[in-house]
Amino acid sequence: MRSGMYFPPYGDAIGSIVVKHVTGYFVDVVGGAIYPACVNFHESRIIRIERRVAVPDQYILPGLIDSHVHVESSHLSPYRYAEQAILHGTTAVVADPSPASATAGAAGLDYMVDAGRATPLKFYFTAPSDIPGLGWGEVRSLLSRDDFVGLGEVTDHEGLIEEQPSIAGKVEVAYQTGKRIDGHAPGLRGFRLDRYIMNGVTSDHESKSPEEAEEKYRKGMAIALRESSISRDLRALIPFAKENPHMFATDHLRARDLVDGHIDSLLRIAVEEGIDPVQAIRAATIWPAQHYGLDTGALHIGAPADITVVSDLRSFRVLETWIGGELVARNGELLYLGSPPMPVAPLFPMTQLSEIDVRASGPSARVKVMQVDRRGTVAWGQEELPVEDGSIVADPIRDVLYLVWADPSRDWSLRVGFVKGFELNGGAIATSEVNKFGGIVSVATTLTGARDAMNEVAMAGGGSVAILGSERSVLRLPVAGLMSDLPAKEVVAKEMELLSFTQAMGCPLEDPFLTLATMGPFLPAAFRVERKVLSVGT
Repeated sequence: MRSGMYFPPYGDAIGSIVVKHVTGYFVDVVGGAIYPACVNFHESRIIRIERRVAVPDQYILPGLIDSHVHVESSHLSPYRYAEQAILHGTTAVVADPSPASATAGAAGLDYMVDAGRATPLKFYFTAPSDIPGLGWGEVRSLLSRDDFVGLGEVTDHEGLIEEQPSIAGKVEVAYQTGKRIDGHAPGLRGFRLDRYIMNGVTSDHESKSPEEAEEKYRKGMAIALRESSISRDLRALIPFAKENPHMFATDHLRARDLVDGHIDSLLRIAVEEGIDPVQAIRAATIWPAQHYGLDTGALHIGAPADITVVSDLRSFRVLETWIGGELVARNGELLYLGSPPMPVAPLFPMTQLSEIDVRASGPSARVKVMQVDRRGTVAWGQEELPVEDGSIVADPIRDVLYLVWADPSRDWSLRVGFVKGFELNGGAIATSEVNKFGGIVSVATTLTGARDAMNEVAMAGGGSVAILGSERSVLRLPVAGLMSDLPAKEVVAKEMELLSFTQAMGCPLEDPFLTLATMGPFLPAAFRVERKVLSVGT
């Protein structure tokens, strides 16, 4: 097309060519300038950006990108998740489908990909690195695809540092493909961090302090600043963000938070805390796109017309969302229709859990205890517990509770351990959200309570349950045992009901079920006793 060609108003045609445009103050994330302009695009690509003298009082940004998210943590199916993300100006996400892979196997992973394709939102994926059933060959096959942009977060950093074949082999496969290798290294510093990076890891989203982020960045990692429903780290990392390139990530974001904001919320926080608006926008657009090699993230001739229009550069109220040249949302209203695939079911046993027991001799037993705090940080300790009639007894008064896991890799054997931090004054909670390993996990004051709560989860087809006496609250998540196909507002209402119930049980954690989910990688180390306890239910 000739550069001097007249471009008609939005939707008008020149011959056989339909040209659309957006006008406003153009934010150039490459050069850093902001100027009045009209962005013209034909079909899915930008064909011209022309300066204007007068434009509407609105700002044109590249479409927003979430650099690391587990969609399953929202409790929304990918289709419902995309609805909320698009309303908040997000046009692309880099999603790690390891939770669905853990609970529903290969069918869960395939479902996440297919469901993502059924939406306008651009879903890019990372191949799960920490799912026991996903081997080198499967990882290689996934990374040969354009929609898989890297290896998912390497939670087993100790295994990689020690070059254990189970994880080192997958990392080597990813390295050979030339794709990114996501990290997960909370608190990893010094020589062990060096070894982790030397073995191929290219990014991290777990930093809690500017010093930790600075060390990782200086040693070669791309840093994603996280603001999730359980780990709200962004404000603490502002000193790092002011001086260094970075990305934004939501990681585990519940529906109740997603309906209020997505990456646009992180932009608001960053600017409120003193980050230059253009710097903040780069973290939400061009920097994650450059890191993962995405065909999006900046607006220029030939680029995809993935555009977010906002009211201003402080509130970032989203006015319009364009993806591939199509207007998909305007002023809080979705403008597209889709056909999501049939949901996938979790791999639960077709039996009921029987009595659970944890045996010991003598009047007391010293046990290993997993300790969690309100931020979901895990530490380890030991406690002395009484033994009654040959069974170790939890001590709710000291907040030493039973931690019970139905392990699908061991034919759903129950593994019993102990945990502190949940402070239940009675009853039990249980969930099928178990990162990495899948299964059903419970925290309870009694083993009978754990059994009942876990059976309730299985009978619901997946979800989260809290039981206290004859009362209970259930959040049903039948899609892979992690998600719901219900609209976001309905899911939020059930989430809030469940959390209110657990707070009444004495639990101080903001979201004890998300805490349980993120404890998944630590579960094998937590258990003192293993016992086969499945029997056919009636």
